[in-house]
Amino acid sequence: MKAVLCKSWGPPESLVVEDVATPRAAKGQIVVAVKACGVNFPDTLIIQGKYQVRPELPFSPGGEVAGVVKEVGEGVQGLREGDAVIAFAGYGGYAEEMQVDASRVVAMPRGIDYAVAAAFVVAYATSHHALKDVARLQAGETLLVLGAAGGTGLAAVELGHLAGARVIAAASSQEKLRTCMDRGAAAGINYEKEDLREALRALTGGRGVDVVYDPVGGKYAEPAFRGTAWRGRYLVIGFASGEIPKFPLNQALLMERRILGVYWGESTRRDPEASRAGVLELSDWLASGKLRPYVSATYPLERAAQALQDLMARRVQGKVVLLTG
Repeated sequence: MKAVLCKSWGPPESLVVEDVATPRAAKGQIVVAVKACGVNFPDTLIIQGKYQVRPELPFSPGGEVAGVVKEVGEGVQGLREGDAVIAFAGYGGYAEEMQVDASRVVAMPRGIDYAVAAAFVVAYATSHHALKDVARLQAGETLLVLGAAGGTGLAAVELGHLAGARVIAAASSQEKLRTCMDRGAAAGINYEKEDLREALRALTGGRGVDVVYDPVGGKYAEPAFRGTAWRGRYLVIGFASGEIPKFPLNQALLMERRILGVYWGESTRRDPEASRAGVLELSDWLASGKLRPYVSATYPLERAAQALQDLMARRVQGKVVLLTG
């Protein structure tokens, strides 16, 4: 089978496409014939050795796939060859076939195509865990989403709206903000042209926002943090800007603000049952049309490096997906 391989730590152009041995399903595992694989920002980090997890070289990046069960290992219940599924793991998905623990597999909702299904789990599960489990976002609260037109950002916009929050989307262009408004944002801030803190003050009548969802970091983090209300919650999702911000902690003290880390991948290991329940809830919402993953582009497997480069250059809205055939 063909696979995109990281054979040494480096940028996307260092990836190679090679023929490798077909995986086999060990006890408690399945093999998925991959139809589509989502491309996520952590993929850009893991190939450079900059992510929390460092797989043994060589490996294929890619943490979420949609496809068909090809082989079922010993002890696996509820899955059969030919079932359409979504699988989520830390890596291994940029390939024609993927070996994965059965506990990290859910049935693919009917009526959903493979590209949309592959763009679903990582972004939505991260945002669902952040807003529901960590921030405990309530209906009527105000949520600010930075990098709102990206994969996890757009998922947060949708889920915040679904939870009954007033969502303020912040992004770098009017085109991106229009995408966010289409997914449920009540207001938008173009932080390339507007002063973020002043815009937040105007949109909240000086009160501030209850929750900040920040997958970006960098220069917008501090003004967003200062723009939170009394006991506001600031969610640290990631650092797509490449810069880890440093906060003046007196700002946390003065307004009893909370800085909360979000690491969905680790939560799946520490509490797999709760994580699986969250994915199943999201899957039900996807099947019912409550969630609409936005796939802005698809690429053949051989162009994985280009997909990652486009993601790193902020040319992507929503999600991009690799297709195997």
